[in-house]
Amino acid sequence: MNQTSVIVIIPTYNNPETIRDVVNDVLNHSYKVIVIDDGSDTAVKDLFSEEEQKRIYFVRHDENQGKGQAIISGTIKAKELGYTHVLSMDGDGQHLASQAKRLIDVCDADEIIIGARNFDLEHVPFGSKFGRWFSNMWACWDTGYTIKDSLSGYRIYPVSILDLPIKTKRFDWEMEVLVRHADAGKKIKEVDIECYYPVAEERVSHFKKFEDTMAIVWVHVQILPFKWVKTIIKPFMLFKSN
Repeated sequence: MNQTSVIVIIPTYNNPETIRDVVNDVLNHSYKVIVIDDGSDTAVKDLFSEEEQKRIYFVRHDENQGKGQAIISGTIKAKELGYTHVLSMDGDGQHLASQAKRLIDVCDADEIIIGARNFDLEHVPFGSKFGRWFSNMWACWDTGYTIKDSLSGYRIYPVSILDLPIKTKRFDWEMEVLVRHADAGKKIKEVDIECYYPVAEERVSHFKKFEDTMAIVWVHVQILPFKWVKTIIKPFMLFKSN
């Protein structure tokens, strides 16, 4: 895919210490960028000078609506600007713009590309590793793809995700979009990336481990009956056609 077809979108909520560096990293790698301020206490646009603002597209939610809705808002803006794909990066400083080319290089047309992070680091807590394993197990089942990092927010999305029947709006959206995209008969790919994973005292996250994990599990619970029906009906239809 050509780099000019993709624009970086950065959903952010109360990341005033990191968002400027993240945006500047993107701009320094010659990507266009949309910052989606998901109801931050201090308007993100005000953190940039007037000169800097000229290089950035801003979308602001008056109230916090959730990461998924922020990505949707950014994708709508990208489509209005004529882009076919968006590359989503988190605003907390973990994602590196230098890795974007790895995703862009393997993207063909209407696909989701996931940047799979390296979790084989000593200071990555066991809970995070277990959470990723648990999420991956469900993601592989529901999409039919082998996915190593279903919780990664570093992704390329085609603007066609706007047509998917997604009901979630927060962190669970990132799981549902994979399932709905795969159900639509479209591809999901992964590529290994490097990222900055801070030590515990430096880590900033709005992910609520229990509530958001349960919301992700609920996405799968609701989809399971449809998967079972498909599993039963597909062999029957093949048999009938023969």
